[in-house]
Amino acid sequence: MAKKPKWVVAKEQSRKAAAAETVWLFGVHAVRDALVNEKRQKLRLVVTLNARDKLADDIAAAGIEPELSDPRKFAAPLDPQSVHQGAALEVKPLNWGRLEDVALGGLDGPPRLILLDRVTDPHNVGAILRSAEVFGASAVVGTLHHSAPETGALAKTASGALERQPYLRERNLADAMERLRAMGYSIFGLDGDAEQTIEDAVAPMRDRPIALVMGAEGPGLRQKTKETCDALVKIPYARAFGSLNVSNAAAVALYAARA
Repeated sequence: MAKKPKWVVAKEQSRKAAAAETVWLFGVHAVRDALVNEKRQKLRLVVTLNARDKLADDIAAAGIEPELSDPRKFAAPLDPQSVHQGAALEVKPLNWGRLEDVALGGLDGPPRLILLDRVTDPHNVGAILRSAEVFGASAVVGTLHHSAPETGALAKTASGALERQPYLRERNLADAMERLRAMGYSIFGLDGDAEQTIEDAVAPMRDRPIALVMGAEGPGLRQKTKETCDALVKIPYARAFGSLNVSNAAAVALYAARA
């Protein structure tokens, strides 16, 4: 039998590793939303008696048998600092499919996407997912490496949005941007040093798909990312201190770019 090429072996190993990966979600709100999400593959539920009573209807709907645990010696393998509220659910990460399919958007007008360039803080990504859900974005797209994976902390910050808002991670962000451009997207990178404001830039584009690219706090957008954008834009500020947390900036940008 012919030996498989190294790239084929590597791809198969990567696929197997992804299949074996699981995530522990924690907190009553995050667990409740995952329990009622039919797309979630649920593996193990650990709850205290109090949490089981709060989640009784959702547990029954999910058809999963909970494991009761003493709140003083909570059985789920969580960080001791996790505010789990007596509920933890082991799940498989969600598979939202291809970027091209998600980027088609819904029926409520031209789609909006948030692209994240090496944003690694799960709390920031969780907050961005929440804003994306509130403002009707079609998806949040990060990078496969150097970005926050799906974790319990991210899910808790997202406050349920992780179960409804597609979160994809692409191997090459610039390549993903080019694919979106081929679909008709206008791509704007947020940069505090840009000359044009986001309102002025998107005004003539509101009837078109728009992707907003956000960089990590501090370094901002990488040079390759900047070069791949159609334009760099800024959020105008009233005083000399003109810096926003990336999750706050994402919310403002989505509001400014609404269709």
